[in-house]
Parts: sequence; structure tokens; C-alpha cells
Amino acid sequence: MSQRRKKNSSDGETKPRTSFVNKFFRSSKLRPTKAESRKKSNDLEAADFQPSDDAQKTENILDTAKPLTSEMELGSRMEKNEQFLQKLGRKAVNKCLDLNNCGLTTADVREVVALLPLLPDLEKLDISWNDLIGGTLHSVTQQMHLVSKLKILRLGSCRLTTDDVRALGEALEAIPELEELNLSWNSKVGGNLPLILQKFQEGSKIQTLELVDCDLTSEDGAFVGQLLPMMQNLEVLDLSINRNIGGSLNSIAQGLKSTSNLKVLKLHSCGLSQKSVRILDAAFRYLCELRKLDLSCNKELGGGFEDASAQLAMLEHLEVLDLHQCSLTVDDVMSLTQVIPLLSSLQELDLSANKKMGGSSENLLSRLRFLPALKSLLINNCALQSETFTALAEASAHLPALEVFDLSWNKCIGGNLKLLLETLKFSESLQVLRLSSCSLVTEDVAVLV
Repeated sequence: MSQRRKKNSSDGETKPRTSFVNKFFRSSKLRPTKAESRKKSNDLEAADFQPSDDAQKTENILDTAKPLTSEMELGSRMEKNEQFLQKLGRKAVNKCLDLNNCGLTTADVREVVALLPLLPDLEKLDISWNDLIGGTLHSVTQQMHLVSKLKILRLGSCRLTTDDVRALGEALEAIPELEELNLSWNSKVGGNLPLILQKFQEGSKIQTLELVDCDLTSEDGAFVGQLLPMMQNLEVLDLSINRNIGGSLNSIAQGLKSTSNLKVLKLHSCGLSQKSVRILDAAFRYLCELRKLDLSCNKELGGGFEDASAQLAMLEHLEVLDLHQCSLTVDDVMSLTQVIPLLSSLQELDLSANKKMGGSSENLLSRLRFLPALKSLLINNCALQSETFTALAEASAHLPALEVFDLSWNKCIGGNLKLLLETLKFSESLQVLRLSSCSLVTEDVAVLV
């Protein structure tokens, strides 16, 4: 390093130091103070030096939270930051700082805080799955105004405390460009959701909101319903594993009517009931862009589709429908027989773990032939009977795009596998065929071989 400096001095040139921030954040510009710029300009004129394009691009020095008193201090700070990221085995790449599942400690959080002022163009910050940082988030949020271009913030499973939640709510106002917020697996979010999201204004740029397993209360669910009309750009809403929000579904469904751009709606294990299907059905007509609908693991949902599935057929762009473990009844199956074959864009269908389907799904499974785009079909543990299995086998011949086919835990397949394989033998797309615990006999195994 000393030799290089001597050589540069002898040539009469002063080349700016390229920081690790510039290496990984190419669009981050280093900005000098006016005094430094004036001094550099005078030095260059004295040396009759014409800077190259590359030198001009790396010439500025980045503003930080505290002004740096010297180039040596700048270099020292950047070197420490680089060592910190190397210790974690991570890099800051393309405006992204991904520190998820790094086992961050309180001391590491202080390093992150020191790092943020050097990254003014940061667009993605992910510190999810770091259980030890709970109670320290306020030190990070205090620096949010320095990364005002942030678009993605992921804080899943960080054991956030009530103080963290409150601090986050105050900081969100400083990052108006935010498009994705993930607070999943933080139980203290429950009961405190308004503290976080109350600063969201009409016209918010939020596109993805994930609140999985946050112990949301019924009041939180009602607040989400009131907030949704302000989130016109929302595309992904995941409220899964919040079993207390079923009681506030009326409010949520009312809010969904204002989210016409929504593409993904996940309500897995949310305590939904038979009435919930009717409530959601009224909102489906407003969700013309919906691509994925997950209502799985709501065991009280059974019986809800009997008279309330008409609007489901209006989701012409729907690609994924997950109804596994919903205790579907015979009447549900009859109603879905009229709806599912109309979803011509459907690519993934999961009806698994609905044991009452076994003797009543012959017509439904037969009509799957009208879904030529279907890639994944999961009907495991549905207590299929020989007639329904035969209908399914015949329909599978008309599913040219099928890649994943799961029939596990259907005992009737034993001794009848040849029927299915005869229809699948011309399939060029099939990659996965699951037949776990299907009571296969020697003849079935011989056919597989």
C-alpha cells in the first residue's frame, strides 16, 4: 500500500480510494464536502491532471450519520464494516443487505447500525431469523431516515418486543418507498398492529404484507380491514396462522374489495368457519387479478362451499387453489364440481386430507380433464374409492402439463396401479409421482419397475 502511494505521488496523481460500499453498491455515489472538493480541484489543476471517467465515478465521498474527519477514519470504518460482513459470510450486493439467519447478537446489531449510514441507496434489508436481536430494533430504526430508498424490509422471527414494534411504527414514515414488509413469526405484533401500520397513508406503495403467525387479535384483523383501502398497490397479503382473525373476517373482506391488484391471498389456518366462505365469496368478484388462494387447514370451513362458491368461478386468472385439510363435505364437493373445472388457468390444486371426498368426488375428478394447464395435483389422504380412482386415472390422460401427482395414503390404489400408469405412460411432463402408504402389492411394484 505504501509503495503504491509513493508511486502515485511521484506521478503527481491522487487516485481516490474505492470503498467496499462502492464495490457492492455501484450506484451509491461518494460525496465530498465542499472544502474537500475545492482542495481536490486545486490540486488537480496544479498537477495539470485530467481525471479518467472511472476516477470521476468513484470521486465522491458518501455522507454518513456523523461527518468523517479524515480519509483515514473513512477507510477504517469501511474496513471494519467489510470485516463484519465477512465474519457473517455475507456481502452487500446490488443495493441488498441480506443478514437473515446469521445468528446476529446485540453487538452485531451495533455493527449493522454503523453500516447503514454508508448505504444511502439500500433497497433491501433482511435480518429475519435472528432470534437474539429482540429488544434492539430501536437502534436500527433510528437510522431508517438514512436509508429512505428502502423498498424491502424483512424482520421475520426476530422476537420483536413491544418496544421494537412501537419503534418500527415510528420509523416506517421515514421510508416512503417501502414495497414489502414481512413481520411474520413475531408474536408481539399481535395486539399491537395499529402501532406499526397506523402511519400508512392512502396511496401507500406497499405491495407485499406478510404477518404469518403473529398472534393477531380480532381487533388487529378489523384494523387490517380498515387499512386495506389505503393499500391500492397491494399484491400479496399473507395472514396465515392467526387463528383469532376469523371473527373479524367481515372487516377484512370489506377491505379486500378495494385491493383490485391483489394477486396472492393466504388465509391458511385462520380460524375460518362455514360463514367465512360466504363472506369471502362476496369479495372475490373484486379480485380479478388473484393468482393464488390458500384457505387450507381451516377445519371448520367444511360445509361452507355448499351455497357460496359462485364467485370463485369468476377468478379466471387463478393459478393456485389450496383447500387441503378443510373438512370438505359431500355437498362441498358437489358445489366445487361446478366451479373448479371453470378455472382454466389453474396450475396447482391441493385437495388433500379431505377424507369425505373419497366416495363423492367421482364427477369432480373426472372433470379435471378441463384443466389442461394443471401442473400439480395433490389428492393424498382423501380416502379414494375404486370408482373415484378410476375417474381420476382416466382424467389424468388429459393433463399434458402435469408435473407433480400425489396420491399417497389412498389404499384403493393397491392392486390397481396399472390403470393409472397406463394413462400416464405418454406423459412427457410428469416428474414426481408419490404413492406412499398406498397398500401396493407385488404386481404394482412390478409395473413400476
